[in-house]
Order: sequence, then C-alpha cells, then structure tokens
Amino acid sequence: MYGAEAVILQLSAQMKSHLGTSLLGVFAHAGQPGPELHTAAVRVGIPSELIFCRGQLDLAVPASIRALVDRSCVDVVHTHGYKADIYTYLAFRGRKRPALVSTCHTWYDNDLAVRFYGAADRWVLRGFDEVIAVSAEVRNRLLRAGVRKEKVHLIRNGVTVPTSLPCTAVDCNEPSTQVRVGLVGRLAPEKGVDLFLRAVAQLIERHPEAEFVVAGDGPERAKLTALLHELGLQDRVTLLGQQEDMAAFYGSLDLLVSASRQEGLPMALLEGMAAGLAVIATAVGEVPQLVQDGRTGLLVNPESPPAIAEAIETLLNDIELRKQYGSAGRQRVVDLFSADRMATDYMTIYRKAKSNRNLANMQQSPGGRG
Repeated sequence: MYGAEAVILQLSAQMKSHLGTSLLGVFAHAGQPGPELHTAAVRVGIPSELIFCRGQLDLAVPASIRALVDRSCVDVVHTHGYKADIYTYLAFRGRKRPALVSTCHTWYDNDLAVRFYGAADRWVLRGFDEVIAVSAEVRNRLLRAGVRKEKVHLIRNGVTVPTSLPCTAVDCNEPSTQVRVGLVGRLAPEKGVDLFLRAVAQLIERHPEAEFVVAGDGPERAKLTALLHELGLQDRVTLLGQQEDMAAFYGSLDLLVSASRQEGLPMALLEGMAAGLAVIATAVGEVPQLVQDGRTGLLVNPESPPAIAEAIETLLNDIELRKQYGSAGRQRVVDLFSADRMATDYMTIYRKAKSNRNLANMQQSPGGRG
C-alpha cells in the first residue's frame, strides 16, 4: 500500500456516495495471492476481485479483464499504472468497449526495464478516452508522448481529512522529553531515504531527545540498513517496514519529512498534513503546490542533506512553529486537497468519457456511420 494504492482506495470509498458502489480489479500472482490493496478494500466494504497474472506477460489476463467488465456491466474502466494500462488496452483493442480512463501517478525511469514499460505505457494511453495526470510534470510527459491535449486532465490527489485528531503531548500540554520525526515512503531511490539518513547523522549529537523512524518497505532496504550502520545511526533510526494503521502512525509523530528526489503529489504528505503534522519536504513535482514554504511547512532543495538537517533542526527547536504549520497545513488540505473534491473532479471525467464512448460505439455499430 503506497501512494497510488492509497489514491485508489480513497477514490473507491468516495464513489459510494457518488455512484452507490465501485468495483476493484486487483492483480494477484503466486507470490502475492492476496494483495494488500484487495485486503484493505474488502476490510472497508469495497467490492474487490482478483485478476490472476502469471509471469511477466500473461496473455490470458486481457480475457480476464473483459470477462470481469462484461459480467459487472461496467461503463468506465479506470486503470492505474503501466501494467493495468497495457493489459486493459490489449483487452479492448479493436472492440466495442466501455470508456477507458487512466490515472498516471509518475514514471521514475530508474532502469532500462522501467524506462521501456514507461514508454510502452505512454504509447498505449494514446488509445484511452481520458487520461489523468496528478502533476503538471506528468501532464507534460503525456503531451510529449503524443497523447492528445484534449484528453489530458490535471487532477491532484486528495485525502479524507479526519474530523478530529488524537491529543498529542504538545497539544495537551503534557511533559515530553522526546520528539518523533518520521518519513513515509517506499524504500527506493526516488524517495530519498538515504538523504534523510544523512541529514539525521548531522543532528543526532545536538538532539539526543529526537527519535527518527521510517515507515515503508522496498528494494533498497538492505542498502539502507547498511547505510544506517555506516553512519552510526542503528540506535537512533528505526526502519519500521509497512504499517497497518497509518492513522496511528501519523498520530505518533511530531514532524513529518519528505526527502524525495522525484514526486507527483505524495499521499504521505497529504495524509500527514491532514493529521495536523508540520512537514518538511523537498521542492519536487507538485509538492510546492501543497506545502507553502513558511506557512504550512518548510520546503528545501532536493539532494541536500544539509538543507534537510537545517529544516529539521529549526522545527525541533520550535514547538509553537510546529503547531502553527500543522494547523495551517491541515486547513490547506481541507480547502484544496480533500478526497471529496478529488472524487467530484473524477466524476466529471467519467461522465465525459462515457458520453463520448457511447457515441463512438454507436458509430462502430453495423447501422452506424463509422
């Protein structure tokens, strides 16, 4: 469960009030027969079905997608990620079909294989009815790839804002000798966890009261564990792995840091700000649209552990400033980045896609003009 999965779950939940229901189709394979997204959806009452996928390329998957769509009487298929985009494109290529909508979160292009999949993704998206970009950078990449301008829409991510927040030690004026600083993200190069660790290494001697934690897992766990030992942080920083209860995790923090090298609009920052946390973030992707430097948090240059360390120290030393940023950040999410606003924007796109697709299907019929 990372950013894209959180968006899918938030949007699916919102569709209950807008449409009455929605249906998830979640890829599963032998190594992960019960994916976390499927489990999380079922837990909160969102209908979810598994689409089994064997190996790197399973030619049976397009037929499985068509069968799920047909028996569920689907009007709009909304895909997330290159795998869903490509398989869905293949499922309906050359056929009368429902409207196809895709959300593009970002492409990291870390290696040759990922660059190939990203290029293939952008090519098939030219055949979709509507394409959503979560950031201006993603929108520009879609346009450069040849997706028609009138098909591409910018819809920023949104989150459900809790109606009440847990009573923290600071808010309740309880004595506290420890401050907990956290980062949430996949343990992968683009999230800059290594930069966070190097920043922490510059702070620990001056701030023995601070505890540092990282929530998330990923391919760089072993490398980051080795870096912890190299920097002498094994007793000061904890790699917690995946967290089942993110609300409780955010509630345990005093400060949230994002050190990403690349981003769209990170759900971790949205969720943390909705939980009333002061945030520090690198100014990448759409982050400056969310975090207003000096009003709702602090923005720093990417790839700069000293800048991250300086910003953390500023907020470690100023409880009132943390509270001020946390309150202002929460209000900004309420005003501009709510899950309800996101769902309303998507409903507009769904209606447009369905209307245009119905017309196109009529023209493809034997008695039509096409």
